[in-house]
Amino acid sequence: MGMRWCVVAALVAAMAALEVGGCGPGRGAGRRRGTRKLTPLVFKQHVPNVPENILTASGLAEGRIGRNDSRFKDLVPNYNQDIIFKDEEGTGADRLMTQRGKEKLNTLAISVMNMWPGVRLLVTEGWDEEGYHTPESLHYEGRAVDVTTSDRDRAKYGMLARLAVEAGFDWVYYESRAHIHCSVKLESAQGAKYGGCFPGEETVLTSKGTRTKLSDLRIGEQILALDASTNTLVFSEVILFLDLDPHQKRQFVTLTLRSGRTLVVTPSHLVLTGTAKRFRTVFAEQVKVGDTLLVTLEGNNSASSDHETVEDSVVKVGAVLRTGVYAPLTKAGTLVVNDVVVSCYATVDSQAMAHWAFLPLRLAWNVRTALSRLWRVVTHPSTLWREESVAVSPRQTSYGVHWYAKVLYSTADYLIPSHLHE
Repeated sequence: MGMRWCVVAALVAAMAALEVGGCGPGRGAGRRRGTRKLTPLVFKQHVPNVPENILTASGLAEGRIGRNDSRFKDLVPNYNQDIIFKDEEGTGADRLMTQRGKEKLNTLAISVMNMWPGVRLLVTEGWDEEGYHTPESLHYEGRAVDVTTSDRDRAKYGMLARLAVEAGFDWVYYESRAHIHCSVKLESAQGAKYGGCFPGEETVLTSKGTRTKLSDLRIGEQILALDASTNTLVFSEVILFLDLDPHQKRQFVTLTLRSGRTLVVTPSHLVLTGTAKRFRTVFAEQVKVGDTLLVTLEGNNSASSDHETVEDSVVKVGAVLRTGVYAPLTKAGTLVVNDVVVSCYATVDSQAMAHWAFLPLRLAWNVRTALSRLWRVVTHPSTLWREESVAVSPRQTSYGVHWYAKVLYSTADYLIPSHLHE
């Protein structure tokens, strides 16, 4: 089960009586780390050991930001007096960066002073509006900085790079003898850490036999899902959205299958791989060409019993930027999106434990539904034998990652040092 899930289990017990609500994503800046020896990076080494624009690093470039661009307002100035900004252009551009970049840079500045008293962090390059970098450079989006130490002691640069990794930069590169290159993900990409989801144009099959876009899906509707306890397809109620924001842009993994089906999902979301009789859940970002996913075949009618699951192999893995994020939670804990069977959960790698951890939300839904039906029977006795679900528009719920999911995972992350569960 792992230490992380022991913490999750304890948190579930503590939060079982809490009321359902909502709030946005984010990770705590004060994560505890175990005491361990820090190893300097070597020249030309980068962490993680993947290209910068891979989803597991800093991700795709969204495009250059100019001063007249609508996204320019998302850049914030950094006036931290513990950091020296070279500002060769004299425009203050090097001080402009995303909020996430600013947080990581400030953390790094503290680490530098603690490691070498009297030495400060020096930023030689931040946001670039002059076009000095390659077309895909994250400097154009305020998501990258080049840093050195104020004493320009090259003997410190390997350790400086390691400190940048520890500070939480998403990609760190000992790029040259003159500086260390650091970059961060899009702000919206951090929401995906605790909110696995799908774009709004992905479709699900409802119990009425119609296909509905996730952007049009309502709470209370029944959609095709997999009952993991019986390994059969069922129609399961949508009880809430674990993540919902029609305006947020995020990076998604695209999985193209041999049959032509395509699944678009966030990297940290769980998908089912293996065979119809023996499957397991893995993060979408771990799926490789040649892996098999579970898909559904539709019979002659809309009944769930007339569907069956078969395997379909992955022939292509890619990445894409999309606007709009939707993560419905069904009572079954699974759903079928674009005919591909997937989990409702993200971030943790156990479907069974995740489903158990979200038990309080299902209990809350059952109580709410029972009270709603009781009130309907009392006020309208003619509906006694009528099976109805209470449909609530997604627009009536709070945007962002559901508070329960965020607290559950972020607290586990805070209590368990990252190197113990990575």
